[in-house]
Amino acid sequence: MNTAKDEIQALLGRLPEDCSLEDVQYHLYVIEKVKRGIDRAESEGTLPQEDVERRLGRWTSE
Repeated sequence: MNTAKDEIQALLGRLPEDCSLEDVQYHLYVIEKVKRGIDRAESEGTLPQEDVERRLGRWTSE
C-alpha cells in the first residue's frame, strides 16, 4: 500500500516541469475523488450497466 507521500511523489513525476500549483491541486483532487468512488463502490456496491442505461434513458427522454 502506497503512502500519501509516495502517491504525491509519483504524481509529481508524471506532471510536466512547468506545471502550476493549481495543476498539482487539481490532480490531487481528482485522485482523491476517484479513490472515494472506488471505496464507495466496494462498500455499497454498483449498478449493472443495463440499469444505468435504463435510468439514463428516463432522464434524457423527458
